[in-house]
Amino acid sequence: MLTFGDDTVWTAAEDRYDTMPYRRVGNSGLKLPALSLGLWHNFGDDTALANMRATLRKAFDLGITHFDLANNYGPPAGSAELNFGRILREDFARYRQELIISTKAGWQMWPGPYGGVGGSRKYLLDSIDQSLERMGLDRVDIFYHHRPDADTPLEETMGALDHIVRSGRATYVGISSYSADLTLAAQKIMKELGTPLLIHQPSYSMLNRWIEKPNEHADGKNLLAALTEAGMGSISFSPLAQGMLTNKYLGGVPEESRAAAGKSLNPEWLTDNTLEQIKELNSIAEDRGQTLAQMAIAWVLRPQAEGQVTTALVGASSPEQITDSAAAIQNLDFSDAELERIDSLVTDADINIWGAATDSKHA
Repeated sequence: MLTFGDDTVWTAAEDRYDTMPYRRVGNSGLKLPALSLGLWHNFGDDTALANMRATLRKAFDLGITHFDLANNYGPPAGSAELNFGRILREDFARYRQELIISTKAGWQMWPGPYGGVGGSRKYLLDSIDQSLERMGLDRVDIFYHHRPDADTPLEETMGALDHIVRSGRATYVGISSYSADLTLAAQKIMKELGTPLLIHQPSYSMLNRWIEKPNEHADGKNLLAALTEAGMGSISFSPLAQGMLTNKYLGGVPEESRAAAGKSLNPEWLTDNTLEQIKELNSIAEDRGQTLAQMAIAWVLRPQAEGQVTTALVGASSPEQITDSAAAIQNLDFSDAELERIDSLVTDADINIWGAATDSKHA
């Protein structure tokens, strides 16, 4: 901390870049930390601002330079960007050039026919303008189309992303939850426009492997192979499978959990078989000297996936939780025997709650 009179100014840790690895995003010149912090949960008005501030500070001290938002994050929608914007002004303004700030649009945001669940030019341009205003920024580093929209021509959506970069609202653009075939089609359009897509944000975990499945509309390529062909990086969200790959469910379903509350984790996914698999995975993690959550993050970032998975996107409800997650980078190596054992225990559990968003009529 630096003190000037009665004012105390937070100062980031001097060793913040000493341990976090940074990976190049696809064929671009940009690098992202192996771990990124998502503000989907715990940054709305239902969380104390002091806790958000402490979590963001701790993340940056650990070398996490990428903060990921969306227009509808809250609750209420938009509040995560507002709260982040306040902390950015008060704590991180002098570190802005060291940060990668991203936001997205694609889900419902405001009333009426133009307010979301789409990819129209009007919605995307209105949304980025609102996001910039809420965060107090003149541009974001990455702007994503949050989900495919079968009712909007792909050329219109990609044209809007191209315009957003050319108008200075974003430095790079990306997509989220697009299928392999639609990703290749989108990148083809963007390269013709002169603003290639930088990155894809899919869900991915040991229990959610849709991005590994061949896509018949992409000549049998899966999404990972399509990203390599497209020269794109990826930021994998929900590596903990909405909390399933933590110690929270080793003894069943606790009352305060997301599953019990009926939030983003469907309790029907926690079958007896899945719970037994989670216990077996926890045994592997213990043998590796990691928590289950740490191993789940490490598995997404394993060297065998490097070049295809750039960074793992995690959430955190406290400084302690982001510290625990960051410890995963201390052991990203898996033996062939460990990977084979994991694959023998778990296959895709069909828990991709964004799966419908990967279907498209465009390609």
